[in-house]
Amino acid sequence: MLASSGLLFAFEHSNLAGKAVIFFLLVGSIFSWSIMWTKWVQLSAARKATLSFLKVFRSSNEPLDPYLAGKISAESPQGTIYLAGAKELCFHLTGSSAIDSTLHARLSSAKPLNETGMNAVRTAMERAVGEESLRLEAHLITLATAVSGAPFLGLLGTVWGVMDAFSDIAVAGQASLAAMAPGVSGALITTVTGLLVAIPAMFGYNYLNTSIRHLNVEMENFAAECGAVFEHRYFDRS
Repeated sequence: MLASSGLLFAFEHSNLAGKAVIFFLLVGSIFSWSIMWTKWVQLSAARKATLSFLKVFRSSNEPLDPYLAGKISAESPQGTIYLAGAKELCFHLTGSSAIDSTLHARLSSAKPLNETGMNAVRTAMERAVGEESLRLEAHLITLATAVSGAPFLGLLGTVWGVMDAFSDIAVAGQASLAAMAPGVSGALITTVTGLLVAIPAMFGYNYLNTSIRHLNVEMENFAAECGAVFEHRYFDRS
């Protein structure tokens, strides 16, 4: 209650610039929290979908069985990478990547891939890894901006408020603690608000950045694993 009353007192005595800074900081805080929640949901769904996909992929008798079944979740980064490689593989094996009733028969009679075709499959999966990394990292720049920019914006409001407080004292021609306290209190609230925005954003950014970095490594490892499986089954080593 004391902290709340102190914040209300400081807000009431902040100048127009301070209130504007607080408004922008609150808007930035709303964006930061919404991004943190959205990315957390996205990463949780990606992990869950990836576990299901890897279970299906690693238990399949043929590497292209999940692709032929057509039940690959778009929420799984590894599933998207596999889909890109499988499409390219089918195109080089049969001349078409469309899933139809004749695809299985055409795959059975297809000739093995040469080095050029296998490199095209690896390139397609590497491109999918890059695209998935960009998708997972989308909007993190907003959190990074909140972490670095919110304290400076709050400091700007504080310096502006202190400057106005001293200007009012100079105009009044008297300096006393009672005259200075409201203005200084109103000036400091912008720094407090900036830190309240930046600190949660910093923890959220560090957590999300670390999680996405782990997922990037897992995607690269899976692309290498999937490429090796395709090579063992469809590559012409002669």
